[in-house]
Amino acid sequence: MSDDARKAELKKAWKKQERQKLIASIPMPHQVLRDLFDHLDQESASGCDHTLRLTTAFLQKRGLDVERIVPWLRDHGGYCDCEVLANVEDKFGEII
Repeated sequence: MSDDARKAELKKAWKKQERQKLIASIPMPHQVLRDLFDHLDQESASGCDHTLRLTTAFLQKRGLDVERIVPWLRDHGGYCDCEVLANVEDKFGEII
């Protein structure tokens, strides 16, 4: 195996491992995260008030651990409802 081919394989393995870590970090069932994105997408027509009001209400309605999930959302750029859609969905929407 050539040096370039070996580097490409190592890079591919590293990316796969990082993706698996990212998926494992999601603090809720993946379908619920998809449902959150769908919910926010439907509710976004009224505009964003720059809070996590809709996200928090959704999580509470589902009986999820808001104190655990909100920091995770913020770690991935979700500081308000529209940023959960713009940043978190962009990062996780295609891998879950």
